[in-house]
Amino acid sequence: MADKSITYREKIIELIEPVIESEGMEIVDVECLKMKSRWLVRIYIDKEGGVTIADCSEISKQAGDSLDVYDALPGSYTLEVSSPGLDRPLTRDKDFIKYRGHNVRIRTCEKIEGAKNFHGILNDYLDENGAKTLVVDVSGKIYHIPRDLVVKAHLVYEF
Repeated sequence: MADKSITYREKIIELIEPVIESEGMEIVDVECLKMKSRWLVRIYIDKEGGVTIADCSEISKQAGDSLDVYDALPGSYTLEVSSPGLDRPLTRDKDFIKYRGHNVRIRTCEKIEGAKNFHGILNDYLDENGAKTLVVDVSGKIYHIPRDLVVKAHLVYEF
């Protein structure tokens, strides 16, 4: 099932990204989850200055039309469109570059120096000969986390 959801996710991004970009916004992330009787598709969008409810409504209508026309998913689905929120997911290289200096939470698929969960400041994002690495300061200890080991990463809002 996971392999299909990745395929569906990629298909959905391919279909809706031009629509979203034409409205002056960007895709932050797409989640494609198989529920009991239907699919759940969550699309996170953003733009400079933040997105409004009207933006989400417009993208929902246009994305829904595209998904229906091209039969992106087998069977029925529920579509949710929203802003990424304060705990914005970091999914693309440009996210890691943009949010250097911010507080982040990162989970890896393998232990790095005995840990899989890291909460600290994203100091840098390096791309050296194709090897992408996050440099994270966790209470004064610097970790070099290979990008391909990152399962989940998101901003941590500071009050």
